[in-house]
Amino acid sequence: MTEKSSYTIDVQVETRFVPDQSKPGDNRYVFAYTVTLRNAGQMPARLLTRRWMITDANGKVEEVTGEGVVGEQPWMRPGDDFEYTSGAVLETPVGTMAGSYQMLADDGTEFEAPIPTFTLSIPRTLH
Repeated sequence: MTEKSSYTIDVQVETRFVPDQSKPGDNRYVFAYTVTLRNAGQMPARLLTRRWMITDANGKVEEVTGEGVVGEQPWMRPGDDFEYTSGAVLETPVGTMAGSYQMLADDGTEFEAPIPTFTLSIPRTLH
């Protein structure tokens, strides 16, 4: 069995289509996503920045970077969770997002927490 690193942030994402803000006739599809971060490591750490790669079904890629998430730079002890909800607007009914968070551990170590690729899709688009 392998031991988890002192610097491990688990990332889980749930998505949903937001029909009341979307206008398919205008190629505007709005999605909300809720991210749950869990400090699965052995060292407290703060989320400094984020980097997203958002890709629509036409292959258009948008890179989004910035400090923190939803105006916060959460500090998490081992075992702590932090959850937030944000959104993305696509020109197609299906797309993907992936990225990473840049973290700073209390001992001064900087590390990346990868965000696995997830799909944004209007209901009944994918089987």
